[in-house]
Amino acid sequence: MESRVYKDMLDVMTKRGGPYAGMDIPEFYALVQELFTPEEAELNNALPRNPVTAGEIAKEKGRDEADVTALLEGMANKGLCVAFRTEGKSYYQAAAFMPGIFEFQFMGGRATEREKKIAKLIHAYKEAYNAVKGEQRISFPVSRVISVDRKISVRNAVHTYDQVATYISKYDPVCVGSCYCRHEAMLRGEDVHGMPIETCMWFGKRAEFAAERLGGRQVSKEEAMKILDRAEEAGLVHMSRNTTDEIDFLCNCDRWHCGVIQLVLKQPKPGLVFNSGFRPNFDPERCTGCEICVDRCPPGALQMSKENVPVVDLDRCFGCATCAAGCEQDAIAMEPKPGFPEPPKTMKDLVTAIKTSAARPSA
Repeated sequence: MESRVYKDMLDVMTKRGGPYAGMDIPEFYALVQELFTPEEAELNNALPRNPVTAGEIAKEKGRDEADVTALLEGMANKGLCVAFRTEGKSYYQAAAFMPGIFEFQFMGGRATEREKKIAKLIHAYKEAYNAVKGEQRISFPVSRVISVDRKISVRNAVHTYDQVATYISKYDPVCVGSCYCRHEAMLRGEDVHGMPIETCMWFGKRAEFAAERLGGRQVSKEEAMKILDRAEEAGLVHMSRNTTDEIDFLCNCDRWHCGVIQLVLKQPKPGLVFNSGFRPNFDPERCTGCEICVDRCPPGALQMSKENVPVVDLDRCFGCATCAAGCEQDAIAMEPKPGFPEPPKTMKDLVTAIKTSAARPSA
């Protein structure tokens, strides 16, 4: 039964999709056997994408409801599924590896021997997965950058979805947790360059789950804004799902450890698949040629011209405003990119756009 349930999990995790879905390699089985007991694996395989009660799962599996509830509660507390309460009822929902289970493991910022072991197993699985999968191409942006809005030129109107403050003011509660990418790297002994770790934000129901189950920390809107200020000072990139109406998380990413940015940088034109819709404009009268912006630019899109003023490669530029946030002379302002399309509104719209783009013949 034990080996069979993990074999079944391979098919389940493959169908759940995501950047690191199931793959029939030894590293997959080493990872899932560490994360899930056989009983937990069986329930994981039975959980649907839509929320269900423990009673519904118990009925389907022919199990005692109290036993199933206890198992699902333990799984939720270990970040192996999603759980939340609505109108006094507890609901449980399947989670993909990523985004999902991988991030849930390290949100609380713990550094026990178990967390270190899991970090190594996840890293080994991702490395082996990438080796088999080969170079991956992004047909349509799944994630989008949210620019540092205080650096957008005052001449331009700013959409609410282009402002990080929009999501912090819209949702309650707001929860902050450890950045999965940097914390996992730190657990494996990598240098995280002194960057802040507690920078990932969750909103609404996801925030409740993160704070109650995963060791995340509920924060006030004022503290959330201060955390974003620290992220901007450190040169991190605000990033979320590529939708305007449905946002339940906000990441603050770096170029060295973020899986999304690392994948984006392998694309022929990174700025076309990961962008805010803005571009930097340099004031030659203010610019002193200090090159701080060049050093801070995550995709390496800037270089100095003969006039000692930065020039930007828009095929690489994210429009993140990391350059502008670090400019001591206030010589950089962000302006809209002409013709940049509005992101999809909902998750359904995003899925449709991805499928449509993938179906188009390659140029």
